[in-house]
Amino acid sequence: MREQDMLPGSLLEENWLTLEQAAAACAVEPEWLLARIEEGLFHHAESASGLWRLSCAGLVRARRMRNLERDFEAVPELAALVADLLEEMDALRARLR
Repeated sequence: MREQDMLPGSLLEENWLTLEQAAAACAVEPEWLLARIEEGLFHHAESASGLWRLSCAGLVRARRMRNLERDFEAVPELAALVADLLEEMDALRARLR
């Protein structure tokens, strides 16, 4: 089973995840995620009433960035760039289908 498939159904049914839900789903501290949001590395995040939330696409991006940073010791900016490229590839593959 892939990591993306390991979320409880109730989280996937929601359009947005709280910062804490997304961090837990990525196995990172909320501060890790917040630091990258504040650096502008997530365009799938928004602040509502002072609380950050991420879309499901943001969750995928967070997991990719966490894996890149952990597996390749990439700095957050490089991990975000690679995540951008992977997202573009996903979009192009979807268009081909």
